[in-house]
Amino acid sequence: MPGIRVAIAAAAALLALSQRSSAQQPFPAPYRPVAPRHAAATPKATAAPALRGGAACHSGMNFDRFLAELKQKAAAAGVSQRAIAEASPGMVYDQGIVNRDRGQRVFGQVFTEFAGRMAAVYRMQQGQRRIRTYQAAFTRAEKEYGVPPAVIAAFWGLESDFGANMGNLPTLRSLVSLAYDCRRSEMFENETIAALKIIDRGDLSPDEMVGSWAGELGQTQFLPTRYFNYAVDYDGDGRRNLLSSPADVIGSTANYIANGLKWRRGEPWLQEVHVPQNSGFPWDRADLTIQLPRSKWAAFGVTYPDGKALPNDDMPASLLLPMGRTGPAFLAYANFAAYTEWNNSLIYSTTAAYLATRIAGAPPMRRPTASVAQLPFNELRELQKLLVRAGFNVGKVDGVMGEQSRSAVKAMQIKFGLPADSWPTAELLAKMRGSTAASGAAAAAALR
Repeated sequence: MPGIRVAIAAAAALLALSQRSSAQQPFPAPYRPVAPRHAAATPKATAAPALRGGAACHSGMNFDRFLAELKQKAAAAGVSQRAIAEASPGMVYDQGIVNRDRGQRVFGQVFTEFAGRMAAVYRMQQGQRRIRTYQAAFTRAEKEYGVPPAVIAAFWGLESDFGANMGNLPTLRSLVSLAYDCRRSEMFENETIAALKIIDRGDLSPDEMVGSWAGELGQTQFLPTRYFNYAVDYDGDGRRNLLSSPADVIGSTANYIANGLKWRRGEPWLQEVHVPQNSGFPWDRADLTIQLPRSKWAAFGVTYPDGKALPNDDMPASLLLPMGRTGPAFLAYANFAAYTEWNNSLIYSTTAAYLATRIAGAPPMRRPTASVAQLPFNELRELQKLLVRAGFNVGKVDGVMGEQSRSAVKAMQIKFGLPADSWPTAELLAKMRGSTAASGAAAAAALR
């Protein structure tokens, strides 16, 4: 998803990070961390794909016929023939784009590493600088939409390093190639039609539509449907230009966060806390699906990092442990849902929310006193396979501990009497291996 991109989860992912990382690069396209998206241009586009007989999901029709039908759908959706004609030269098939989408690779990285790179001091400082430079637009956006400047600036920094890394590939070519491919055809057909509507509305010309390999546009990397629905003209020039108008970027991002992601005006989103490491702490309550009043978390012994007491009030919050009970801890409030909606990767969403707190003036998070062990990629996959064998749906067995995998881990931790913090450990893996071996031995004995 896109949106900003497709996801990594609890212990997850990157080269999206390499791509958007290093010290200076932002995040990748429909996001599951992927290989660098701004690297080199894709191979030369071709008028028809290297697929004999055409794409199966389109009843075997070849690309030219598929494209003709897609243009008819666009016209039926209200796109003018003028806009379709202007866009047509760029609507060509590129197998290289499809190869990128199918070949996205996942790399493991713990939250502190990820956040250390992506929420680096230089990005925090640049965010604060942008807020000062474009103070009028940020002030207007906060007044109209209720979204704090730091929240907007954090997404702006992560998505493109404030416009420095927006991608260099023709958007229409990417969209029609992914629409013809069968993996997410319907989604990218809709995105192609939205891109044509943007052209028809006069916001961008086809030649100006240059962005990520997955069709995202602008300094906060909007897919065309998001661009068409939420972009606003904040500089008053009659166009919604998210590629080169900082004011439009600020207003449009605020509009999407407020109205698309349902931001709650005046409420917090994330705060670092300290969790006591005693045996009686209810680790199973540490879950984004569980909200308790701050007074309840205080009663459990949760404090601010400096030991200061939490407010004794009824504000609901979830305890978020992105690296388990020995890693950083946060209270995630209702507004944190905006981050997981923007990108459902737990690492991305937590990093974006944390960076926003830093831009807003929060101190850096406290590092764990000891390193937090992370299972290697092959053992994470093995654990997922064992969880599937135990009857859990973990989604794709890919070594990325997403929400479903973390929920399954918690259930098995409870079963084995381990601290249920959803973090995959060598101890849990060993117990699951033993349980599987015992079940196999019992089954073999029953057959004798």
